[in-house]
Formats: sequence, C-alpha cells, structure tokens
Amino acid sequence: MRRTRLWVIIGLIATALIGAGCGGDDDDDDGGATETTSASGDFETIEEGVLTVGTDAPYPPFLIGTPGDPNFTGYEIELFNAIAEKIGYPDPQYSNTNFATVFRDTANGLFDISVVSSTILPERERVVDFTDPHYEAQQALLVPEGSDIASVDDLDGAIVGAQDATTGEAYANDKTGASEVRGFPQGPDAITALTTGQVDATIIDQPVAVDAVEKQGGMEVAEEIQTNELYGFPVAPDNDGLREAVNTALQELKDDGTVEELYEKYFSTAPPESVASGDPNPLLTNN
Repeated sequence: MRRTRLWVIIGLIATALIGAGCGGDDDDDDGGATETTSASGDFETIEEGVLTVGTDAPYPPFLIGTPGDPNFTGYEIELFNAIAEKIGYPDPQYSNTNFATVFRDTANGLFDISVVSSTILPERERVVDFTDPHYEAQQALLVPEGSDIASVDDLDGAIVGAQDATTGEAYANDKTGASEVRGFPQGPDAITALTTGQVDATIIDQPVAVDAVEKQGGMEVAEEIQTNELYGFPVAPDNDGLREAVNTALQELKDDGTVEELYEKYFSTAPPESVASGDPNPLLTNN
C-alpha cells in the first residue's frame, strides 16, 4: 500500500525519539528509505521499493504508446528508464494522468516524479520542483495542407486548438488574435481536431507536430515558433533527495553521450547547448 506523508512524518519523529538516527545523517535502516546508486543523498518513495511515475501518453515522439504496453517508449521514456536504472529503480512504474492535473498530483504524493514533456515555468515551480533540463522545445503552428494560414499573424478570427494547460495553449491565448482557443485533454486530441475540421489550426510542440505530419499526413507545419522552452521532470517540492539523484544520473547520461544518442534517434539533431551543457534548472538556481 502507498505510504502517506503523515506516516513518513510519524516514522521520522519516532526514529528521532529512540535515537536510531539523527537529523541530516544517512540512515542505513530507516524502514523504507531507498539509497541511491549514483546520486547524492537518500530519498524515500511513496511505495517502498517502487518508483511511481506519472505520464500523459501518448505524446510522440516523447511518449510513444501508453503505460502497460510492452512497446511503451519515446525520447523521455528511454531517457528516464536510463535514469531510473542509475538511481536503483530499474523498473519504474508508469501511470497515466491528465496533464492539467499532473503537477498537483505529483505535489500531493500520487507520483514520486512525472515524465510529461513539461516546460519549466515559474508558476509550475510554485507547485512542484523540476529537475535540470533534458530537452529544449519550440512550438509549431500546425494547419491542414493547403491552408491559407501561413503564420501566427494569420490567426485573427480563427479557431485554434491546443492541449489543456500547455504552453501551446498559453501562446494561442496570449500571442494570437484567435477568436477561440479550444483546449483538449491530450496533444493527439488537438491534432485530431485539426484533421476533422473542428479547429483551423493547432499549436503544439514542434517535434509532436513534425511526427504527426510524417505519420498521419494531411497537414503541414506552417511556422515554427521560437519559444526556447526547457523541459524538466516534475518532482514533489519536499523530495530534494530524489531530485538531486535524478540530476546526478541525468548529468552522467549527458557526459557519457546517452542524451546525444537519444536526441539523434528521436529528433535527428544534436542537443543544443542549453541541454548538453549540463546547466542546472535555471529557476531553482535563481530562487
């Protein structure tokens, strides 16, 4: 059964009272803390011995398929599987949730960490912490083939689709003259809305748009929107040990070329300096 934060707190108080450990020291026998294998410090997971991971799949090429599918893969899944192996959890347990609630769900202890192609944003940092960046994203304006819409400047009066609670939806609302911005629960839903004529255009992450064009056809990328967003993995704000462990493992995967290999595999390009350099989460370093 899942361990609640209340029981974790009670356990820590009891440990302090009986002198089994002291604050700030590593505990070798703390009734559930999981020692990392390649990172600094220890951390606890919601369920002892299990790393629970929230996802919002499918979202190709980052999340291909769905949890439980033996072929569940994608850039973020391959990358996080490698991270999980390094921190001592070679079989992370993925579970789908809604992107609009994933940050709250993670903060409230439903997941230890989430893998949801999420941009590091100040407003999200008020709910969760983020690991260091692992991807730099741009947005894309996706339209039907032959559309008169050639750029975001042509969206005045148009109906624009986007995934709920995403930066694509925020861009459509804040930076275009769309008459209506329709939000959809998942990214593929916003793309389907375009192909079925429910919307005139869709704004979505550029690799997702390119993947849809290549695999589905009938649409084209009218414009790549330079937003230079950085993706990180959301972690509960009181789980610094897990965040630090993931950051250490991620840096090792940058150093040994794994991140570059995955970038080439899924995006046919090398990672930009913002990812390859190993710079820490810019928001955390500025706090």
